[in-house]
Amino acid sequence: MIYIMRHGKTDWNAKHKLQGRTDIPLNEDGRHMAEEANKEYGDVHFDICYCSPLLRAKETAEIVLRGRDVPIVVDERLTEMGFGTYEGIENSFEIPDCPINELFHHPESYRPVEKGESLEELYARTGAFIKERIEPAIAQMQDVLIVGHGAMNSSIICQMKKVPIEKFWSAGLAQCKLKELV
Repeated sequence: MIYIMRHGKTDWNAKHKLQGRTDIPLNEDGRHMAEEANKEYGDVHFDICYCSPLLRAKETAEIVLRGRDVPIVVDERLTEMGFGTYEGIENSFEIPDCPINELFHHPESYRPVEKGESLEELYARTGAFIKERIEPAIAQMQDVLIVGHGAMNSSIICQMKKVPIEKFWSAGLAQCKLKELV
């Protein structure tokens, strides 16, 4: 089985700030969410966990898997999508004509903001991860946990489930909740 999970809550989540690749740690709520996930999913078998290198994802994986002999492998390709100069912006939906909002409202029309990453670039790196790590794991019938981020996780879900780009956000992964992919 292949499972995917989004990291726990951060202070920037609480303030509705766009995080992207900015390395924000979990807050106390996020740690509590991960502790609850540790209990809730304690009976789910994992052979390996692949994780984003960002603190909020690594800490989530460590807490969720605490007390279990499951290796956590950090993979740079699981870093959150880069939102460029808009990382750190608060309540973007309240800003008329904010270009980053196109990603959330019409992903099929999104063009990367300054210093940001395109969906094509995101799909290329997560697609390479799927091909190199996930497809062999499926062939070997391994149980894999992927711990990452909203946009990055959506790109994996869309590719694995053949979801069109127009429905990029349809998976709607809640923080610290397990979603079965395959």
